[in-house]
Amino acid sequence: MKKTIEGRAYVLGNDVDTDQIIPAEHLVYSLTDPEEKKNYGKFALSGVPPKDAGLPDGNRPFVDEGAFESQYTILIGGKNFGCGSSREHAPACLKIAGIQAVVAESFARIFYRNSVDGGFFIPFESEQRIADEISTGDSILIDLKAETLTNKTSGKSYKLKSLGEVIDIIEAGNIFEYARKTGLIPK
Repeated sequence: MKKTIEGRAYVLGNDVDTDQIIPAEHLVYSLTDPEEKKNYGKFALSGVPPKDAGLPDGNRPFVDEGAFESQYTILIGGKNFGCGSSREHAPACLKIAGIQAVVAESFARIFYRNSVDGGFFIPFESEQRIADEISTGDSILIDLKAETLTNKTSGKSYKLKSLGEVIDIIEAGNIFEYARKTGLIPK
């Protein structure tokens, strides 16, 4: 596994739910068909009202028109990120859009487990509220070993909560690969 994640931040607020992450009307696409799968990236975060996207102008889209991958690779959220339904498509669409890590004050547990079990991205919890201190577009560096996030734009660093044993599942690729690797299920 790589030791750092570096990219641009996209900042959201509290209580971003799975219907905002991927609205129900976009669940008609196949995750196994390579062309249809791109639509999950295209419509990722399309349900977030612009005023709640933490942007001064409220008009900066997560995914540019005509694209399926975002220019942002790190999501910064507030409390209760991923609340709502237990929709597994929510973390999948974020990965398809290019998200490598989500750093939030707290996660809805089912969203957190779906993110880890599917090996979609690394879900870090921050030790303090950082969504008010980072702006969309800031350059971010996450040191996985030190469990820190540095806002290279402002120069400020923040401690992240330990991933503990979750990192083993993420490193394996998903819960099934982890189970095979550890002998919990046959190879």
